[in-house]
Amino acid sequence: MAHTENVEVPIQKKVLLTFPQAAKYSGIGENKLRELAEREECSDWIVRNGNRKLIKRERLRDYLLRQEII
Repeated sequence: MAHTENVEVPIQKKVLLTFPQAAKYSGIGENKLRELAEREECSDWIVRNGNRKLIKRERLRDYLLRQEII
């Protein structure tokens, strides 16, 4: 049996991010990200896990790159 270490996956390699992680990744505040997540146009980058919302990192990135103003 191989020994596995408890290694933290870098944010850039994660598929799903929490709001605090997404804030670090994007440079946008958590409150603004939560506000954006409520918009219909942003629903494709949100995943629900019970009551918890997670953000699809690549879709968030793509969305932000298309925006001039958020």
